[in-house]
Amino acid sequence: MQGLSDVTCAEFVSELASSAPAPGGGGAAAYVGAIGMALGHMVGSLTVGKKRYADVEGEVRRLMSEAQALQEELMGLVKADEEAFLPLSRAYGMPATTDDERAEKARVMEECLLAACQVPLKIMETTFKALELLAQFAEVGAKIAISDVGCGAAICRGALQAASLNVTVNTRLMEDREQAASLNAKAAELLSRGVILADAVFADVEGRLA
Repeated sequence: MQGLSDVTCAEFVSELASSAPAPGGGGAAAYVGAIGMALGHMVGSLTVGKKRYADVEGEVRRLMSEAQALQEELMGLVKADEEAFLPLSRAYGMPATTDDERAEKARVMEECLLAACQVPLKIMETTFKALELLAQFAEVGAKIAISDVGCGAAICRGALQAASLNVTVNTRLMEDREQAASLNAKAAELLSRGVILADAVFADVEGRLA
């Protein structure tokens, strides 16, 4: 059976629009993050082999290799998000009539909520790395394609924001409030740093196009 990261764009969007429990916001964030990174990678592809950029070709090729790895990681996180969410979806439907059933449901829910937070946090971490690469592509990439770096930064910013919501939607239900607070703090830090970086890259590109 094909995974969500193996289907066409049209099939992914169609599945996203359906009533299926997954993909959802987390998977969409990972998919979008991969697209943002791919735009930076494209700038690299348009840079290598050009005489004008011969002095930075080695650096650009290094960035392209790192970008490829991040693209693949983010596409893998599309599937990982589905795999983390489905057990939580099933846990919501567990019976809770007796005290024992309620206790078991609470235990399973807590485990599933924690697992469901880990993937969007990983999406945020990986998307932040993508933004760091985009900043570097802006410095050494072909000027004719600089707008695509800005597009990638804007897209990755949205991916970060989307993934952060998929952390907090789960932490708000956790019984372990200390654990929830720790996860929220990690997400907030990544979001704050990522938004600042994304906006800086976007502003840099916008300024060059003025």
